[in-house]
Amino acid sequence: MNIYKCLNDITKYIDDNLEEEIDYNVLARFMGVNVYTMQRLFTMIAGLSISEYIRKRRLSNAGYDLYENKEKIMDIAIKYQYDNATSFSRAFEKFHGIKPSLVTKETKLKNFPRIVFNEDIIATTELDYEIIELDELKLYGIGFETSNEKIGQEAPIFFQKVIKKYVPEFGPVKYGMITYEIGHEESQKYYCLFDKPGKDFEQITIPKSKWLRFRINSENPKEIQDISHRFYNEFLPSCKYNLKEIPELEYYHDDITDFLVAIY
Repeated sequence: MNIYKCLNDITKYIDDNLEEEIDYNVLARFMGVNVYTMQRLFTMIAGLSISEYIRKRRLSNAGYDLYENKEKIMDIAIKYQYDNATSFSRAFEKFHGIKPSLVTKETKLKNFPRIVFNEDIIATTELDYEIIELDELKLYGIGFETSNEKIGQEAPIFFQKVIKKYVPEFGPVKYGMITYEIGHEESQKYYCLFDKPGKDFEQITIPKSKWLRFRINSENPKEIQDISHRFYNEFLPSCKYNLKEIPELEYYHDDITDFLVAIY
C-alpha cells in the first residue's frame, strides 16, 4: 500500500464532496484501516486533523463563492454543512479575517488549497518492534493540553517541572502518556504518571491490551520524538495494524524508554 496515494485519494474525495456530509468510514476504506487509525495517520503526516482540513477547504471555497456574489450567505452556509448563518459567519471571519457580509470585489481572501502528497516517497529504514500484552494499569499524575505542533517543545519542559516538584515525594516518573481527542478539532494532552496517588493527581486507568513496543536505549526526549515520528510516517503506513483508542505510553525504566502503542 502506498500511503501517500491513499492520502491523495482521500483529499480528492473530500474535494469532490465538500458540499456533502463526509463519511469518515469511506475515508478509512481508502487506507484499509479503521477510522481512528486513518485520523491519526492523516494528522501526523499532513500536520493537521482531517476535520480541520475539511473545514479549511470549505471556508476557502466559500470565500470564492461570496467573492463572485453568486449566492446568499445562508445558502452558502447550508451548502458547506453549517447548521446556521451565525456559526458559518463566525468560522468565516476567523478564517478569512472579515465578516462574510462585508466581502466585496476589493476584499483580500485566504485560499487553502487541496493537499497533494508526493507518492514517490519510499521508506527503507528498518524499525524493530515487539508485540506484548499488558494487564490493566492504574496510574496517577498530571497533564496539560498541547498540540501536534507544540508537544515536541512543551512536553520536555513540563516533564522537568514535574520532576522538580513531585519526584522527591513520589519517586521517578513511571510513564509519559499522550491522549488524542478527535472531534471537530483534534487536541492532545501529555501526562506524567506515577504509581502512587497524590492530592494533585488524576487517576488514570489504562485497560488491558495488546501493544506494539519500540525500545529506545535512552530517555532522551529527542530520541523518543524521533521514534514517534518514524512510527507514524514510516511504520504504521506500511503495516496492517489498527490502533485502539487508548493513549500512547512512554515507559521509563533503567535508562530505557519503551514507546507503546495499543493495537487490535
